[in-house]
Amino acid sequence: MARRNSKADPLPREVGVLAIVAFVVALGFGVVAPAIPLFVRDYGVGTTAVGFAISAFAFFRFLSAFGGGALVERLGERVVLAAGLAIVAVTSGAAGLAGNFPLFVALRAAGGIGSAMFTVAALSLLLRTAPAAHRGRAAATYQGGFILGGIAGPAAGGFLAEISPRVPFFVYAAFLLVAGSVALVLLRPAALRPVDPPVTPAVDPGGGGEPSTAAVPPPGTDGGGLRVALRSRAYLAALVANLGVGWVLFGVRNSLVPLYVTEELGKTVAWAGAGLLAGSVAQALGLLRAGRLSDNWGRRPSLLVGTGLATTSIAVLVLPPTTAAFLLAMAAFGLGASFLASVPAAIVGDVSPARGGKAVAVFQMVADLGAVAGPLAAGWLTDTYSFQVAFAVSAGVLGLGFLAALSMPRTVTPA
Repeated sequence: MARRNSKADPLPREVGVLAIVAFVVALGFGVVAPAIPLFVRDYGVGTTAVGFAISAFAFFRFLSAFGGGALVERLGERVVLAAGLAIVAVTSGAAGLAGNFPLFVALRAAGGIGSAMFTVAALSLLLRTAPAAHRGRAAATYQGGFILGGIAGPAAGGFLAEISPRVPFFVYAAFLLVAGSVALVLLRPAALRPVDPPVTPAVDPGGGGEPSTAAVPPPGTDGGGLRVALRSRAYLAALVANLGVGWVLFGVRNSLVPLYVTEELGKTVAWAGAGLLAGSVAQALGLLRAGRLSDNWGRRPSLLVGTGLATTSIAVLVLPPTTAAFLLAMAAFGLGASFLASVPAAIVGDVSPARGGKAVAVFQMVADLGAVAGPLAAGWLTDTYSFQVAFAVSAGVLGLGFLAALSMPRTVTPA
């Protein structure tokens, strides 16, 4: 009989490796982000073209995520993860050498495909190797790598862009090659096996709070995968919550908040940076605690806390604008985001089969959809009505996650 996992057990080695890979990838992405507008401007194009060049990466990442999930189920996470990083590395290095705007956009679009492959494979592997009793903490550790890399990268990127807008692309490519090499060397194929037994406690579909047991089907069979996940209210709640994450955390926060600070509050861009930094620090500090609460307290109450905090914090921005309220809202949103970075992913691991690449892919796709649609919708609402209306709609999207969490049955986390 397999030994039951204790909450005092350390996380599997693969979680630490994936966190390191996430840090290196985010560091490289942060390095290249400030250089893209400057680089594209050198082609003699306008602001709209700059936005198109940036969105091409996200759009093709969204389109290819489901295909990446199918590859994971067919080839395995390790191969798809390394291949995805290699694609982004090659296309990023080539983009730094691109001699015209259409070629640059095409290379960035191809990079989005590789990014989708990496993201889906890494999250699928994380959820498959982490014991159910530690999935919240494992997801928090993994996301922590992204956050720390994302904080450190832009500062270095700004310095490198001063040397030449092309340099950050080469540095980004080098970072990705390092991350891919780390993954290939340290993620040994023999170690990549599910840690839970073939019969896994799952969410009770009827909501009675008792664990149901179902044999985990082999990858690619008709018995499991996305269709099983879509019948789970817990999985649907995770999807709705992740849509809000993409809409606000990856979209509106970066596109609308700086304009709100300068145009509505009448402050400098430095104050916008202070607010975003406050949110990032709060999220980083809260991540591990949120992951532990998810494992010990339960997925449903943890998701309610995360969506509730995030919704309330953005709703504060609907009130008459003040600097103090803005800074408080950003910090509170960061705390809510610490739950939303770990709890929905842990839920996906609870309801997906041993290798649920497609279930993970759809989970990632809804966040990408929010990241693409959120800035567009919020920008239109601001131009047509006001910042307050845009923030109210964004709070409503996050609020849908709270309502979906209320509809979840009580989840039973195996000890």
